[in-house]
Amino acid sequence: MYNPKSLKAEEFINHEEILDTLKYADENKDNLELVDSLLKKAEELKGLTHREASVLLACEDQERVQKMYDLAEKIKKDFYGNRIVMFAPLYLSNYCVNGCVYCPYHLKNKHICRKKLTQEEIEREVIALQDMGHKRLAIEAGEDPVNNPIEYILESIKTIYSIKHKNGAIRRVNVNIAATTVENYRKLKEAEIGTYILFQETYHKESYEKLHPTGPKHNYAYHTEAMDRAMEGGIDDVGLGVLFGLELYRYEFAGLLMHAEHLEAVHGVGPHTISVPRIKRAEDIDPDVFDNGISDETFAKICALIRICVPYTGMIISTRESKEVREKVIRLGVSQISGASRTSVGGYADGGEEENSQQFDVSDQRTLDEVVAWLMENGYIPSFCTACYREGRTGDRFMALCKNRQIQNCCHPNALMTLKEFLMDYASQHTKELGEKMIEQELDNIPNEKVRELCKKHLIDISNNKRDFRF
Repeated sequence: MYNPKSLKAEEFINHEEILDTLKYADENKDNLELVDSLLKKAEELKGLTHREASVLLACEDQERVQKMYDLAEKIKKDFYGNRIVMFAPLYLSNYCVNGCVYCPYHLKNKHICRKKLTQEEIEREVIALQDMGHKRLAIEAGEDPVNNPIEYILESIKTIYSIKHKNGAIRRVNVNIAATTVENYRKLKEAEIGTYILFQETYHKESYEKLHPTGPKHNYAYHTEAMDRAMEGGIDDVGLGVLFGLELYRYEFAGLLMHAEHLEAVHGVGPHTISVPRIKRAEDIDPDVFDNGISDETFAKICALIRICVPYTGMIISTRESKEVREKVIRLGVSQISGASRTSVGGYADGGEEENSQQFDVSDQRTLDEVVAWLMENGYIPSFCTACYREGRTGDRFMALCKNRQIQNCCHPNALMTLKEFLMDYASQHTKELGEKMIEQELDNIPNEKVRELCKKHLIDISNNKRDFRF
C-alpha cells in the first residue's frame, strides 16, 4: 500500500501508485480545464502533489507549457531572487566495490586509474580551489569500506576546514557518499557537514537492482531509506536526485516528488536540494547504451516543474550540462551550479584528468571567473554564501525562512558581500567591473533599510581587506 508516512521504501515509493499516477496523467494530459486549475493552484506557491505534477509533465499543449515556464521563473524569483549559489565537487577517491553499470568507478573496470587522495594531497586540492575563489565544496568518494571508511571521510572533512590560504577558506562541506548507518550520519553531523547528498539513481526497483548487480548498493531499500537514517542521525539538510536516462523519465519524476513528499510527511522538512543530472559519457561508459535519454526540451520542462511543485527546494545543475542548457534551466528554477569542476581524483592541483580517473565528462569547461562573469551578464548574482549553515539556519529553520520568502533580507545581502570578496581576491578586471556595477544596483533590492545600510558598511569593510560578514 502507498503510504508517504511509512519508513519502508516500497511503501513511500510505491510502484503501483506510480503506475496509477502515470495512467491518470495520460488520461488527463489533454484535460485543459484540469491543467489550468493545477497551474492556478501552483500560483499559491505551496507546491503540487506528484500526481498533479505528472499531469502537467504529460501535457503537451504549447500554450500551457509556456505558462509552466513563466510560472517557474516567477516562483524562482519569489523564493530565491536572482541569486545563484556557487560550489565545486572534490573527488577524494574513486575506489569502489559496487558494480553500477552506468558508472566508471564500478569494480570490474580495469581501465580506470584508481586513486585515493592523502591528506597532503587534499590540502593541495583545497588550496587550488581556494585560489579560484570557491567557498563551498561537495566531497565525493566511491563506496569502499577498506579504502574509503567513514574515518577517512571524517579526517578529510577536518583537513578541508582547517586550511586557511591567503583570504581563502572553505566555509561549507557538503557530502555525497554512499548510504550508511545512523551512527555514521551522527559522526558526519558532528563533523559539521552542510548537506548530505545521495542520488537515488532510479526509483524503479526492478531496474535499480539490474543497474546495481553487485555490491552493497544493490540493496534498494537500504539505499532509498538512507535519508530517513540521516535525519535520525541529526542531519536535517538532505539532497535528493535521480540520474535521468536510466529509466523512463516520467516514472523517475513521480518517484522523486514522492520522496520529497515523504520527507515532509515524516520529518516536517523536505529536501534542501534536488539535483537533476543526466547520464553522460565516461571511461568504460557509453550513454547511448541506455535508451531512456531525454531531450534538452524535456529536461527543461522537468526542471520547471520541480520548481513549481517543490518551490522551496534548492535546485542543482552541474557541469555535466553545457553552457547553453545551464543558461536555459537557470531561468526556470535552478538555484545552485558548479563552476570550473573537475571530476577526477586530484584534478584541481595536478590535472588528474590525465590519469584517466574522471567520473564523467565535463561539458562546461569554463573557469570560475568566466562562469561568474557570465552569470552577471545574464542578470544573476553569483553567491558564495554559506551563512545559513553557519548560523544554524538548517532544516525547518531554513525552510521557514524560504517559505516565508524572507530571502531578500538575508541571503540577498549575504550574496552581495561574498561576491564582493570574490571581486577583491580573485576576479579578473572585466569580472570586477561587472560585479561592482551589479552590487551597486542590487543594494536597492534589499527591502529592509537597516539591513541595507549594514550591508553597505560591510562592503566597505571588505574593500578594506576584512572578510566573512554575514546576516
